[in-house]
Amino acid sequence: MDIVIFLLIGAVSGWLAGEIFKGGGFGLIGNIIVGVIGGFIGGWLAGKLGIGGGGLLWQIIISVAGAWVLLFVISLIKKA
Repeated sequence: MDIVIFLLIGAVSGWLAGEIFKGGGFGLIGNIIVGVIGGFIGGWLAGKLGIGGGGLLWQIIISVAGAWVLLFVISLIKKA
Protein backbone atom coordinates (compact mmCIF):
# COMPACT_ATOMS: atom_id res chain seq x y z
CA MET A 1 0.00 0.00 0.00
CA ASP A 2 2.92 2.35 0.68
CA ILE A 3 4.05 2.20 -2.95
CA VAL A 4 0.57 3.24 -4.12
CA ILE A 5 0.62 6.27 -1.82
CA PHE A 6 4.18 7.05 -2.94
CA LEU A 7 3.11 6.98 -6.60
CA LEU A 8 -0.02 9.05 -5.92
CA ILE A 9 2.05 11.71 -4.16
CA GLY A 10 4.47 11.62 -7.10
CA ALA A 11 1.66 12.03 -9.63
CA VAL A 12 0.07 14.94 -7.77
CA SER A 13 3.45 16.59 -7.16
CA GLY A 14 4.54 16.22 -10.78
CA TRP A 15 1.24 17.62 -12.04
CA LEU A 16 1.38 20.61 -9.66
CA ALA A 17 5.00 21.35 -10.56
CA GLY A 18 4.13 21.15 -14.25
CA GLU A 19 1.25 23.58 -13.73
CA ILE A 20 3.47 26.00 -11.82
CA PHE A 21 6.51 25.80 -14.09
CA LYS A 22 5.28 25.13 -17.61
CA GLY A 23 1.53 25.59 -17.48
CA GLY A 24 0.71 21.95 -18.18
CA GLY A 25 1.21 18.41 -17.01
CA PHE A 26 3.14 15.60 -18.66
CA GLY A 27 0.60 12.81 -18.62
CA LEU A 28 0.19 10.30 -15.83
CA ILE A 29 3.51 8.49 -16.25
CA GLY A 30 5.48 11.69 -16.82
CA ASN A 31 3.90 13.31 -13.76
CA ILE A 32 4.73 10.30 -11.61
CA ILE A 33 8.35 10.27 -12.79
CA VAL A 34 8.83 14.02 -12.27
CA GLY A 35 7.06 13.88 -8.91
CA VAL A 36 9.00 10.89 -7.59
CA ILE A 37 12.37 12.34 -8.63
CA GLY A 38 11.20 15.69 -7.26
CA GLY A 39 10.33 14.01 -3.97
CA PHE A 40 13.88 12.74 -3.64
CA ILE A 41 15.33 16.14 -4.57
CA GLY A 42 12.92 17.99 -2.26
CA GLY A 43 13.60 15.62 0.62
CA TRP A 44 17.32 16.02 0.17
CA LEU A 45 17.06 19.82 0.01
CA ALA A 46 14.77 19.95 3.05
CA GLY A 47 17.26 17.84 5.00
CA LYS A 48 20.16 20.09 3.99
CA LEU A 49 18.19 23.20 4.97
CA GLY A 50 17.15 21.66 8.27
CA ILE A 51 13.43 22.01 7.66
CA GLY A 52 11.06 19.20 8.30
CA GLY A 53 7.50 18.34 8.94
CA GLY A 54 5.10 15.53 8.71
CA GLY A 55 1.91 14.58 7.08
CA LEU A 56 0.66 14.21 3.58
CA LEU A 57 0.41 17.91 2.79
CA TRP A 58 4.03 18.51 3.84
CA GLN A 59 5.20 15.60 1.66
CA ILE A 60 3.34 17.03 -1.33
CA ILE A 61 4.78 20.52 -0.75
CA ILE A 62 8.34 19.18 -0.52
CA SER A 63 7.82 16.97 -3.60
CA VAL A 64 6.41 19.88 -5.62
CA ALA A 65 9.36 22.07 -4.64
CA GLY A 66 11.80 19.34 -5.66
CA ALA A 67 9.97 18.70 -8.92
CA TRP A 68 10.00 22.41 -9.68
CA VAL A 69 13.78 22.48 -9.12
CA LEU A 70 14.11 19.46 -11.43
CA LEU A 71 12.06 21.16 -14.16
CA PHE A 72 14.09 24.35 -13.77
CA VAL A 73 17.39 22.49 -14.20
CA ILE A 74 15.99 20.61 -17.23
CA SER A 75 14.95 23.90 -18.82
CA LEU A 76 18.45 25.30 -18.32
CA ILE A 77 19.99 22.23 -19.95
CA LYS A 78 17.57 22.43 -22.90
CA LYS A 79 18.49 26.07 -23.53
CA ALA A 80 22.21 25.32 -23.60
